[in-house]
Amino acid sequence: MTDLDSLQQRLDPLFPGLMGVRLTEVSPERVVAEMLVRPDLCTSGGIMHGGAYMAFADTLGAVGTVVNLPPGRHTTTTDSSTKFIAGAPVGSTVRGESVALHRGRTTQVWQTSVFNASGKLCAVVTQTQLILEPRA
Repeated sequence: MTDLDSLQQRLDPLFPGLMGVRLTEVSPERVVAEMLVRPDLCTSGGIMHGGAYMAFADTLGAVGTVVNLPPGRHTTTTDSSTKFIAGAPVGSTVRGESVALHRGRTTQVWQTSVFNASGKLCAVVTQTQLILEPRA
């Protein structure tokens, strides 16, 4: 298990921190986080923008991969597929649960389910993370 506070501190100055992603649970098999649906993350209709769902989910899968990386390695997303199911209104909080479907030597596959404040499934995102060699 990786230190949750340490991971959050790594995210805060980056894009996930800008979005307001807050990690609540991290293990090698599962990552859970929350994010407030702010007006700047919404469509003109006041619901969370599809790109915000995707970026939120991508963050969770990347964090899960980082927790599993061998020393010196890093990761990048190579593939992502999103299915939109329901909306999350501005002012509410979404919760994402990402689980490892595959944790291999060169790739990992994570599936993230995003739920609105009432617990309704809003989106399912499946992504592949490539494990990269240490940087020179």
